[in-house]
Formats: sequence, C-alpha cells, structure tokens
Amino acid sequence: MFSPFDERMMQRAIELAALGRHTTPPNPCVGCIVTQGERIVGEGWHRKAGELHAEPIALQAAGAETKGATAYVTLEPHSFHGKTPPCTDALIRAGVRRVVIGVLDANPKVSGDGVRQLEAAGIDVQVGLLADAARELNLGFEKRMITGLPRVIVKSGISLDGRIALASGESKWITGAAARADVQRLRSRMSAVLTGVDTVLADDPQLNVRDPSIDMLGRQPMRVVLDSKLRTPPGAAMLKLSGETLVFAGREAVDGPAAAAATSQTAKAGSAADELRRAGAEIIAADLDPFGRIDLDFVLRELGRRMCNDVLVESGPTLVGRILQLGLADELIAYVAPVLLGPDARAMANLPPLQGLEQAQRYTMHSVDRIGDDVRLILRRPL
Repeated sequence: MFSPFDERMMQRAIELAALGRHTTPPNPCVGCIVTQGERIVGEGWHRKAGELHAEPIALQAAGAETKGATAYVTLEPHSFHGKTPPCTDALIRAGVRRVVIGVLDANPKVSGDGVRQLEAAGIDVQVGLLADAARELNLGFEKRMITGLPRVIVKSGISLDGRIALASGESKWITGAAARADVQRLRSRMSAVLTGVDTVLADDPQLNVRDPSIDMLGRQPMRVVLDSKLRTPPGAAMLKLSGETLVFAGREAVDGPAAAAATSQTAKAGSAADELRRAGAEIIAADLDPFGRIDLDFVLRELGRRMCNDVLVESGPTLVGRILQLGLADELIAYVAPVLLGPDARAMANLPPLQGLEQAQRYTMHSVDRIGDDVRLILRRPL
C-alpha cells in the first residue's frame, strides 16, 4: 500500500510537526510535505494557534507545482472553519492528486470528515502511514478531544531507592544538570504544570521554562496550584513571572467569612483570595473531596475546558500519591540518579500499604534513556 518513498516523506512530515511542540498548544502538532514524483516541492508545519496550518504553508511553498501532487500530512486535514479556513479546501483548490495521512483527527465530531471531503473531490486518500509515530505527536490533544480531560504526566527526580528528598526536605540536587535541562524541555511541551501548596511553601518553585535555547514564541505553560485553604503567599515566585497562574481553593476559603478574617492584616487589605488576585493569580472556587482536599476530577475537567492538552505534575509525595492511587496518571517520567538516600528519606509517592503483589500498580516501559549521569524512565499505563 505504501512505498519506501512514502515512508520517508511521512517521517519527514513527522519531524517537521515536532518543531511546533513548544508553541502549538492548544492546537496539535502537524507537518506536511508536498511532492511531485519523488521530488519535494513544498514543506510546512503548524507553528502556533491562530497562524496558518501546515498544509497551506506547504502548498504555498510548492506554488504552481501542486497540480497533480501528493501531500503527506501527519494529521487528517481539518474540514471546518475555525480561526483559519479548512485545510481540505486548500488541498482541493491546489489540485493535488493524492493525500497520505498519518492518523485521523481525534475529535469524534469531525473525525473522518476531512477524508470524506477529499474523496468527494476525487482525490485518492490513504490513511495510517506511520500511524503510531504520528499519533505520538499529539497524545494530549487526542485525549482531550475524546474525553474532555487533559493527559496527565507525573514527573519525579528520584534516587535509586525511589526517594525524592532527605527526611529534612533537602533535595537540591539529587539529579544532575543534564536531567534538569531535560525537564525544561519537558515543561516546554506542556499546557500546564500542576503542584500542591505544600510544595509552593517549601520550595517556592517557578514552574516555568527558563532555557533561552527553547523558542516558546512568548508562550509559557499555565501554572496550577491546589490550595484548599488559600495558603499560597502573594509573594510566591511564580506570581512574579509572565503567564497565567491558577489557584484552586475550597469554596469556603474563597467565599466564606474565615477567608476575610484570616489575619488582622489580611482583614484590612481584603481576603486572602483578593491578595492573590492582586498578585496576579486567578482563583477558582473548587469542589472538595470527602477528605477536604481539592477534588482532582474537578481540576482536570476545568483544565480540559481551558483547552489544556498535557498537564505535568511536579509535586511532593502526598499529591503524587493521590494521583497515582486514583489512576489519573497517563504517564510517569522518573529521572533516576545513581545515589542512595536510605529508608528515612521521603518517598516519591505516599501510597497505602498493599496486602499482596496483585494489588500493585503496574506500568509498561515506554523508553529508557541516559541523560547525563542519570537515567530517564518513561512509563505508561497498560492499554
């Protein structure tokens, strides 16, 4: 069905699509190649939401040579009017003879519509070339389109014995400089970075992308704090940075009388919520679970509504343990350092004791890579 040349072209389209992984959210990454015979006449990739999609960019580059050409696209061309015109219309007007697609659009409302429009115009359409690699580009987008929820990735830097910090809380630095740089690249692909208020109070993290070599086109992942009692300091480092910071707090903490009278100083200046709003945070009154903690399903649904594709969890063992115990993590990324911290050090996740190995959570190994002196493990939930 597909020739070796077809495979090379789709692989090139996938490489182009990946160039947008730091800047396209909430849109998917898409690449496109236009060929005449076995000659590339146009290339394109989607750079940023609101800008031209990959197909019209590649068609413009090809110019008059689009007539009778083959277009290789990593994701099914969109068939509806959004911020940009339908890419199916552009391909039809250009007179291409054949379109080869990696994967169909994950949105069940439109999936397959692009193919049907192209076929109705007499264009030969083939789907499924290097589908797994093409799909890998947009796992978070795919999950949000299907479920309304973002993809959740839990990241931890751990010792060989699974510890993230000494008993005192000291943790800088378990992993090396190369692993920390890799985390910057990981963050750059995220729609949001999520943590708990205890981590904010203990570490005052920035949770942003600071590597100048990563061109974010001004975008930063949204910073999200779970803070049921509104203990986040208005002077927190993340509130001094560009980009959005969301603080999910219990409704009573946001609206109740205790919020306005937390301290005499706060009472004069306004509530804790008002203080944080003045500092630049957006406060969201959230549902609580039966234990008085921010309801994680509420959080993920709100982030999905805000078009977050991928959410990176960088937090302590309590929140990480809750996420794992509830089965909310789609992927775990562990940077394992060649060091032992001992039994009194803090674990990666606080989980309840098990009665037998059959109760253990199990994951599949997606990849293992050496990053400097450390090892990066990427694990996913079994299908």
